[in-house]
Amino acid sequence: METVILALLLSLLAGLSTSIGSFIAFFMKRPSPKFISFIMGFSAGVMILISFLELLPKSIEALGFLMAISFFFLGMLVMFIIDVLISHEYEFEDSIEILMNNKGQRKPHLHYGHRHRQRPHHRGEKVNDSLVKTSIFIFFGVFIHNFPEGMATFIGTLTQVHLGVLLTIAIALHNIPEGIAVAVPIYAYTLDKKKAFKWSFISGMSEPLGAVLTWLILFPFINDNVLNAMLGAVGGIMVYISLDELLPVSRSLAKEHYSIIGIITGMFIMSVSLALL
Repeated sequence: METVILALLLSLLAGLSTSIGSFIAFFMKRPSPKFISFIMGFSAGVMILISFLELLPKSIEALGFLMAISFFFLGMLVMFIIDVLISHEYEFEDSIEILMNNKGQRKPHLHYGHRHRQRPHHRGEKVNDSLVKTSIFIFFGVFIHNFPEGMATFIGTLTQVHLGVLLTIAIALHNIPEGIAVAVPIYAYTLDKKKAFKWSFISGMSEPLGAVLTWLILFPFINDNVLNAMLGAVGGIMVYISLDELLPVSRSLAKEHYSIIGIITGMFIMSVSLALL
């Protein structure tokens, strides 16, 4: 039972990191796209390394190659279906542009050089509508995509505590930019930091929700075979998130080599951590 409580706690910590992102959005005058590019590359490096050196090998050892790799691709397929059904575009470039144009002012600049006023007209109204739609889509996209990550943290911790900790670190790191992406469009539209923080916080709470539902629904049926099958699926989920979400966004934020530097750094640090553990 202690391991279950720890697994739920780690998923909660990973989800709370979106709130850290909203704090950064509000209190950093000039958040660096290069820094976010590095962080997302770092997170992708951690996830890819863990998937291929920890999750998938453990599943193969227990279930055999064919069965383990089948669950690995099943995890990727699940994420693909979610992506097809649910829009999930962070639009970090727009969020960062809004923040960097803000320069500490209370009224952020919007797209096309317009500043938000009480009653924007014509083109300004389109910008206003665009921000509302962006806020809604990003929130629901992040909320739904965080759900499998909560399951991954929970399953990883049940398997080995150190594995759950590593997954929590990787997920928390890329949840910080997600918190920025959720909070900034809402703040740009409402000029209400509390409201922006609230929705950023809620989007992260889908991770502990995913962990709790995994516990309530699957835990009574979990045995070694089920656990190892889910490890393979979690590996597929992590690789999909890294390749389809983190790396493209990381590359788009900085044209220099910050993305690959982040990947190498994340893989190196996690390799050292695994060696020490």
